[in-house]
Amino acid sequence: MIVVHHLNNSRSQRVLWLLEELGVPYEIKHYQRDKKTMLAPPELRAVHPLGKSPVVTDNGKTIAESGAIVEYLVDTYGQGKLKPPAGTNDALRYTYWLHFAEGSAMPPFLIKLIFDTMEKRKMPFFIKPVVKGIAGQVRKGFLDRQISSILDFMESELAKHEWFTGNEFTAADIQMSFPCEIAAMRGGSNQSRPKLAAFVERIHARPAYKRALEKGGPYELMK
Repeated sequence: MIVVHHLNNSRSQRVLWLLEELGVPYEIKHYQRDKKTMLAPPELRAVHPLGKSPVVTDNGKTIAESGAIVEYLVDTYGQGKLKPPAGTNDALRYTYWLHFAEGSAMPPFLIKLIFDTMEKRKMPFFIKPVVKGIAGQVRKGFLDRQISSILDFMESELAKHEWFTGNEFTAADIQMSFPCEIAAMRGGSNQSRPKLAAFVERIHARPAYKRALEKGGPYELMK
């Protein structure tokens, strides 16, 4: 039996959604973040040394990292679902977007979150202007441009096809949901990027997505 070690407000929500799309039975072991640090509890280290989520255990195997989990579940249980045929152009796009989500899209958002958090934390009054100045320069000089470029690229690709891989929904769209939802929360998919906004609406309307939320619990990204 597949066990999803599910941390609240985390990427493991995508794993639940994928399993619902595949129609594969699974169990959920819930973990809650520390309310002060927002870090995962130490119990997760008993499952994987890094103590992070998502982690899946299945028939004696432990699989970590979102992309690796998606590939494992689709290849092991998909029976051809949610993945284009090998050797096709769509298969190349599938692999690209499957890894683009965490390799290119997420890092700038995470760095921005770190700087935003730094500015909000309590600190001596004489240090705060320095911290705010550094954070502001990094955002304006690097992060904002990087994020805008990435979102423009995603928008242009969705203008070509309904889904990231092509005209069929795949597991790559599940993987890409996280950065797209963050963009929606942060105002990155507004009237200037209608394709991204429409993508988020489509995934939220999927029955499997709704079932995953019911089982995993609501989550608030990047807050």
